[in-house]
Amino acid sequence: MSRVNPPAMDTGMDDGLQLDVAIIGAGVSGLYAGWRLLVGDLAPEGTRPETVHIFELSERLGGRIESVFLPGISLAAEIGGMRYLQSHEIVNSLITKVFEQEVTPIDFPLGDDGNHYRYLRGQRFKANEWENAQADRRTYKTRYFLPDAVVGFTSDQLFNKIIYDVLMADPWFRERYPGKATFTAPYDYAFTLTAREWDDVKPNLTYHNTGPYDGLKVNDLGFWNLIKDQVGQEAYEFLSVAGGYYSNTINWNAAEAFPYLVGDFSNAEVKYQTLAGGYDQVGNVLARRFLAQDPSGKRAHLWGQNGLRRIDPAPGGSPYKYILTVANAQSGKSWTVYAKAVVLAMPRRALELLEVDRFFATPEVSEQVRKNLDSVISEPSFKLLMGFESPWWHAEFNALAGESITDLPMRQCYYFGTDPSNSHSILLASYNDMRTTPFWSALMASPQRNLKRFKPRATRLASPESLAQVESLQAPAVMVQEAVHQLRELHGPENPVPDPYVSYFRNWTEDPYGGGYHAWQAGVSVREVMPFMRRPDPAERLHICGEAYSDQQGWVEGAFCEAEKMLQAHFGLAWPSWLDSQYYLGW
Repeated sequence: MSRVNPPAMDTGMDDGLQLDVAIIGAGVSGLYAGWRLLVGDLAPEGTRPETVHIFELSERLGGRIESVFLPGISLAAEIGGMRYLQSHEIVNSLITKVFEQEVTPIDFPLGDDGNHYRYLRGQRFKANEWENAQADRRTYKTRYFLPDAVVGFTSDQLFNKIIYDVLMADPWFRERYPGKATFTAPYDYAFTLTAREWDDVKPNLTYHNTGPYDGLKVNDLGFWNLIKDQVGQEAYEFLSVAGGYYSNTINWNAAEAFPYLVGDFSNAEVKYQTLAGGYDQVGNVLARRFLAQDPSGKRAHLWGQNGLRRIDPAPGGSPYKYILTVANAQSGKSWTVYAKAVVLAMPRRALELLEVDRFFATPEVSEQVRKNLDSVISEPSFKLLMGFESPWWHAEFNALAGESITDLPMRQCYYFGTDPSNSHSILLASYNDMRTTPFWSALMASPQRNLKRFKPRATRLASPESLAQVESLQAPAVMVQEAVHQLRELHGPENPVPDPYVSYFRNWTEDPYGGGYHAWQAGVSVREVMPFMRRPDPAERLHICGEAYSDQQGWVEGAFCEAEKMLQAHFGLAWPSWLDSQYYLGW
């Protein structure tokens, strides 16, 4: 099956354009909303919009999903979101029921921990050393001075222990959900709460532990606060580093952290999938299906390099509620769009840049919008890809897939894979977030810092002509050199790391994204903020959706769920026929 490429976007203008619905943002939530509005079944009271156009600031669609192809390698490399879970019902249903003729799901392999490395505080070891010691009834010790009770735990096991201990310390939880959290053997914890049950637990769970937080709601605690209170600051440092993601242990809403971790990051049984040819095809197919509703481009249209600048109320008597000022990047001019409803399918930072609170006429609503914009944390994220002539990680230590983790600023590397027709291979050389992103930002080019780009090197499969096409996308040479230096330190002198022949990087912290993903602030009433953002003012037809204000942050599924709830509640769409009627969409 061939790859589904993105359709072309219209980079022109149509001053005075009149629309039923204007969608701002061609990420997955905006594309999903546009497609559903034109093809979805209507509830009895629903009225289908005649014209739905999507406006995108950049030159590409997909938002924070981006699959790239390096010269000489036919495999897709993911520089943004890269995988999904079987529990992601909308994503799975679209891929296997709706788009099954266009895309092919494949496993996203995690490899064998016996072939992966951990390099923490100068201590280099294989990632399965903890489990090997546990099987032999030994205790594997790292250079972290952990409390005696948790020495020998992996980071995943320690996350699970903390969550289990907090749940079981609350009499309310024990009485309401007996058997839903279990401790069956040393290091082994299991959680069988459904998403609906977690939504009951999160606002109601009370923290019980002698100390400053005893009696507080877990929802009102930061996760860092809770971890330190449970196992101490040194164990917190261990979890933040050995777990691979600083974002998992920042001081975000502890109640929201619980299901997030046990459902994915600390669940050893979790299985991931992606798409053959690149995960960004989810957005590409949605865009093509959306445009196919009207090849003339009148009902369905996709505008590229056309960013929203402001929204004003239309004059009284007009059939349109809003006047949108859109800036066209190619001409440098602005043009006007009239719309009856507007969907802002955008992350927090993009909404802030627009000063979206100004679009609401009521001061009370504007103030609440400002407050709720701040209810989530934008989490910086950075990725650096490299192409190699051969998979040295396979030749040196038999790794085929998966990740190695370190406390060096590179944080993680993923052994993505080898072209099936040759030996050229892809490595995600650095996947880092939060407090390490400034390390790499200082090595990025800027008007004040004239850093030379990495010079791609021709190989037997990557011609000088093909490499010339990606020269403008190369990371600064000093960044590549630093990353290779850290890869060599992580893997040790016994595993030589050659120089790459090509690179590619993306700093998702830059505007208009503000981060790769989001997390809820401690103390936020998530069950109130989520529906509020979908329609902040009942008197207005301004809507906000996307991953940022979802309860599955960091996932495409979160973006889809928020769009779906918005469409059903405020546009009259019925439940999709292709989606399990028992699937819980969340608050």
